[in-house]
Amino acid sequence: MLYGTMKVAIGAPLRVAFRPWVEGLEHIPAEGPAILASNHLSFSDSFFLPIVLDRKVTFIAKAEYFTTPGVKGRLTAAFFKGVGQLPVDRSGARGAGEAAIRSGIEVLERGELFGIYPEGTRSPDGRLYRGKPGGLARVALATGAPVIPVAMIDTEKIQPPGKVMPKLMRPGIRIGEPLDFSRYQGMEHDRFVLRAVTDEVMYEIMKLSGQEYVDIYATAAKRQIADAAKAEKEAQKADRAQAEQAEQAERADRPE
Repeated sequence: MLYGTMKVAIGAPLRVAFRPWVEGLEHIPAEGPAILASNHLSFSDSFFLPIVLDRKVTFIAKAEYFTTPGVKGRLTAAFFKGVGQLPVDRSGARGAGEAAIRSGIEVLERGELFGIYPEGTRSPDGRLYRGKPGGLARVALATGAPVIPVAMIDTEKIQPPGKVMPKLMRPGIRIGEPLDFSRYQGMEHDRFVLRAVTDEVMYEIMKLSGQEYVDIYATAAKRQIADAAKAEKEAQKADRAQAEQAEQAERADRPE
């Protein structure tokens, strides 16, 4: 009931304001479990995808969104629960992964839709990064649920990381044909199978989104970008210091 209320209260205004377009809605089953595996460009992805679907879709969210104290914390928790987010404690990498997998399996065993971002985090530059095999593939093989590739289009332009006010423009959503991985049944602990399943899904997302594919994890790319920005800042600082030294030396050489 809360999900339906929040979908009307939030989804209706979003649809009117942003007018998202969607292709491939016929690939979403009318009933039964399915995994929606999407690229991840913006915080708003978890809002735009659900509002174009008739069925509820459940995503994973940081536990901190549900445990912040005070009135604001309670309102935030109610909001995320209302839009179909499940809390997962990410304090430990392995524990967080196992919790996400268990949550996904429980959602699918109820015959519902489970949404997941195989990249594990938002793309830092709009490109598509290598999918992490521990979550998506294990959930798919453990449940036998079909995997439906999804491509979010232009959502990073609406609300780039760090921006509070969104830009009014039309995002797009492309939904691909379901992928069946029943041929790998019982092999959810084989790392080569997990890698193959994940790569197949990422390839389909790449075709739908048109993104450039980068064969490293997005988390590693974020570190590289941060390191490069830090190095550039230090280089600029060194250049300024060198220029100041040169100016001081020039003044010292001038006759009185």
